[in-house]
Amino acid sequence: MDALPDALYTPEQVRALDHAAIHDSGVPGWVLMHRAGRCAWRLLASRYPHARRILVLCGGGHNGGDGFVIARLAAEAGHPVDLCVLTDLQALEGDAGLAAQQACECLTPTAFTPELAAQADVIVDALLGTGLDRPVTGHFAEVIDAVNAAGQPVMAVDVPSGLSAATGKVLGTAVRAAVTPTFIGLKRGLLTGDAADYAGEVLFDDLGVPAGVYQGITPAAQRFPATALSRYLPVRPRGAHKGAFGHALVIGGDRGLGGAVRIAGEASARSGAGLVSVATRSEHVAPCLAARPELMVQGIDQPELIAPLLEKASVVAIGPGLGQDEAWGRRLFGAALAAGRPLVVDADALNWLAQSPVARPDWVLTPHPGEAARLLGCSTDAVEADRFAAVTALAERYGGVVVLKGAGTLVSDGQRCRVIEGGNPGMASGGMGDALTGVVLGLRAQGLSAWEAAAVGARVHAEAGDRAARDGERGLLAGDLVDQLRGVVNP
Repeated sequence: MDALPDALYTPEQVRALDHAAIHDSGVPGWVLMHRAGRCAWRLLASRYPHARRILVLCGGGHNGGDGFVIARLAAEAGHPVDLCVLTDLQALEGDAGLAAQQACECLTPTAFTPELAAQADVIVDALLGTGLDRPVTGHFAEVIDAVNAAGQPVMAVDVPSGLSAATGKVLGTAVRAAVTPTFIGLKRGLLTGDAADYAGEVLFDDLGVPAGVYQGITPAAQRFPATALSRYLPVRPRGAHKGAFGHALVIGGDRGLGGAVRIAGEASARSGAGLVSVATRSEHVAPCLAARPELMVQGIDQPELIAPLLEKASVVAIGPGLGQDEAWGRRLFGAALAAGRPLVVDADALNWLAQSPVARPDWVLTPHPGEAARLLGCSTDAVEADRFAAVTALAERYGGVVVLKGAGTLVSDGQRCRVIEGGNPGMASGGMGDALTGVVLGLRAQGLSAWEAAAVGARVHAEAGDRAARDGERGLLAGDLVDQLRGVVNP
């Protein structure tokens, strides 16, 4: 298998890549199918060397064709193979029909039963493939549920059946795979949304198609591997001084919410901002300074007092712990908007923005799905049904750059999209979003563009969270993540 490429494609684009390989580059479709099946079989054999009994589930189309190749190769290698075909064998045509014919020369298909799944050492899912665009129902759904209930390891071919390769959303029900080899083009839906719980380890092989196949098809999104961080976070000049790295200002922390601004402020400092100021309620000043004296913390009980701090700041974050007090939070949000500084907008500031929508080209918005739904005037379920469409719509409506948080965080400016891998369930705890706001703010203060700060910040945040979780995910705190930031931003 190859290293995961950065380019991500929709299923429609991958079909275009297939077409180009076959019709423009002269690679026969049967050759591609045989290469995919052989690649998947080799992966299965190396990943599960002690497996004997193999259950192969085949549907129609190219995905089922890959499964037939795998079944034949497994049988030729001496394995007991149960081949279950959930489509009309007589209706299969072309390359898939040829693959089925060859498999059936050495195997007799059998009807699926839950007992077959329970008895298998490993299961191959080649049922539905990448073209799925509606919920799985009927017999296919029953088979998928039985496979999941069996608890045996599953290798999904190209994409787990029931998972949208376009959006990463489970459509009704989906196979929970341990490993998913995918071919020719890396499908964007394998890296966001529900995919984290269904795709398992995603591996890639281009099947040896010529490089020219990829020309003329612009990827729908791009990965952002951790190895790319050094490109944006170079070693600092030896003569550098704090004034060269910006003055970041965090505004928020209404009564009872002072921890949010402290986390955001410290994350900004740990990400490399030269100076960090915090504007919050007066009662939060002493605790914040006691915990992190490097921050410049000022009590702002009257919103009009924020003006001098805004004037000094080079970039501003508004929202962590801001609250929904009309007389305080809303007025501070308005003052931040009017100041004309580059902004990072999060939490309650996003709720104020949803009530009074405006667009700006130079800000970064960092909503979670619930906040995104309020900004778009739709349900959270609608956002999660197509995270790519949601993040694009947010960027088009509000301008700037949007970071849609969640498993497989997405970053978009309406024209391009980054998928941020990394992160873990331990980060589902209070304060993590405030830490992300601080990271993006700190990077923006150091001169990164809104696009760069958003993408780099999300990747730094995810990497710091993974480092912090080395001792366990449960019980992970935002402060644990912040403690890891300095190592991450010095790649």
